[in-house]
Amino acid sequence: MQKFIILCTLIIAVTGTMLCNAQTTGLPVTQNLQQYGTPFANVPDRRDVTIYQINMRAFSRQGNFRGIIARLDSIKALGVNVIYLLPIYPVGIVKTSNSPYCVKDYLAINKEFGTLTDLRALVDGAHKRNLAVVLDWVGNHTAWDNSWTKHKDWYLQDSAGNIMSPPGRGWNDVAQLNFNNKAMRLEMIKDMKYWVYAANIDGFRCDFADGPPADFWKQAIDSLKKIKTHKFLLLAEGTRSTNYTAGFDYNFGFAFFDNLKNIYSRHASVTTIDSLNREENKDASHGKQIVRYITNHDVNGSDGTPLQLFGGEQGSMAAFVVVAYMNSIPMIYDGQEVGMSTPVTFPFTTVKIKWDTAQGITATYKKIIAIRNSSKAIRRGKLTSYSNADICAFTKVLDKETVLVISNLRNEQINYALPDAIKNTFWQNAITDGKADLITNIELKPYQYLILKKINHS
Repeated sequence: MQKFIILCTLIIAVTGTMLCNAQTTGLPVTQNLQQYGTPFANVPDRRDVTIYQINMRAFSRQGNFRGIIARLDSIKALGVNVIYLLPIYPVGIVKTSNSPYCVKDYLAINKEFGTLTDLRALVDGAHKRNLAVVLDWVGNHTAWDNSWTKHKDWYLQDSAGNIMSPPGRGWNDVAQLNFNNKAMRLEMIKDMKYWVYAANIDGFRCDFADGPPADFWKQAIDSLKKIKTHKFLLLAEGTRSTNYTAGFDYNFGFAFFDNLKNIYSRHASVTTIDSLNREENKDASHGKQIVRYITNHDVNGSDGTPLQLFGGEQGSMAAFVVVAYMNSIPMIYDGQEVGMSTPVTFPFTTVKIKWDTAQGITATYKKIIAIRNSSKAIRRGKLTSYSNADICAFTKVLDKETVLVISNLRNEQINYALPDAIKNTFWQNAITDGKADLITNIELKPYQYLILKKINHS
């Protein structure tokens, strides 16, 4: 009883929003949270999302929430509508590599990023600008010094009863959770709910989502969706089709990124994207999709920046047009929009984004995103591909709106023979507002892309 009273006092002092009535209800303390703030009413439809991924350590010189708050207007001006934050939790110090994905405490904030008050200010500021906020959730494993390790049965163990790292992964800084343990599952779901109430967040990107069984995610998502005051966006960093049936809105475009690298560096056929579109979306329905990217926090450091991988500014924009318009939800990694040429390497502590560079490329990103935002056909329309080995070409059609995208993914001039369905048609260039008459073929400069809107003649 004395420990319970002390715990309640601490929680009230820290958050000022928790109802310490678990003694009478019999529920865990974190299930009696009073909602902080007003639930965000403008969480976008899953089909209309553009994600902006923020790595706090690299994002600003301060490397904290306040550094993000200072740039919320710039983020909004880019045209995105969802902010996704890398893990905000304290990092373990046992067997550590200082990874944000080595979580010591699911219910606390890493002091290097700030306080709960700072996080709330960030979420409030985002919501005022019509931006939803999604947290990174690390559900497969914890740090070795997470307090959960006192429950050995919550973790996978070897034949000698020792807690194990995730098998076959080489992630020796973390301990593998045991999803056969019902108590652990309930504790994790309770902790996920905590951030909904305590910080008024709008969803989760779930790290290594293919690790935990799909039935756990269904249990967790079903529980989250019982919070009727909130609409959630849920991204699985995984590829299983069962992630969709578990309740996730999105899977992750690992294969698309690797395939795009092969197109640029190994001259793979552009038509391989068509195969991916069929394979990755065959079990998706009701607007569920793949989140695709030309960089993120993992591959930026391990593989290189978009400028390095995809032919500089022009080549990377040709790739991004495909990401943004073809058949996916686009994600932008912070610094991408200013043409960061220096990789942000793990554990993200040595490189800071220089925001005063490459304003030209920023303007181009804004334009491409703005066109996507203004076009329901791009976001929701039926896709028809007219790609060949070198050119990614497709239409998106919804109701009376037709958009044609032609993107040369080669660093060479290509003569693109128009398919019969596009020959002798008339369009308006969405970037320049000029007219574009397509007759039989079109000459495309290296990495040139066209975004055309159909002119309907009565």
